[in-house]
Amino acid sequence: MARRAHGAGFTLVELLVVLAIGGLLLAVTPPLINAAMPGVELKAAARRTAGSLRLAREIAVAEGRDAAWVLDVEQHRYGIEGDHRSGSLPAGLDIELVAAEEEMQSEAVGAIRFYPDGSSSGGRVILKLGDGGLQVGVNWLTGRILIADWARE
Repeated sequence: MARRAHGAGFTLVELLVVLAIGGLLLAVTPPLINAAMPGVELKAAARRTAGSLRLAREIAVAEGRDAAWVLDVEQHRYGIEGDHRSGSLPAGLDIELVAAEEEMQSEAVGAIRFYPDGSSSGGRVILKLGDGGLQVGVNWLTGRILIADWARE
């Protein structure tokens, strides 16, 4: 009968040391992740905004009708007029809408309209975080949607 060597496994002390180190790493990591979150949240909000604007343009072209992308700056909500899909933007961001005067429904609510030929009323959504941020712009002639950096002047 062969005997098993004593060094073949892990001791309880070794396992407890590994678990303690793992616990310390989990305690240290969340603050590091939270420090990076505002920038990540800002970029995600800009991408969601651009995606929703592109969807409004696609609806206008595919269905041959005007499609208005509507933003409520105070409620941090956006959607496409006549479409059940809507979204929201993080509460920690300051939002500004620059749109054609005839598309502004009130001080806080306005729209960027897309036409069946792909063009638009034009405008931009500025997502501010501190002294910087991102802007999602819509070219009035082509309806092209771009995300760019924004800085407080």
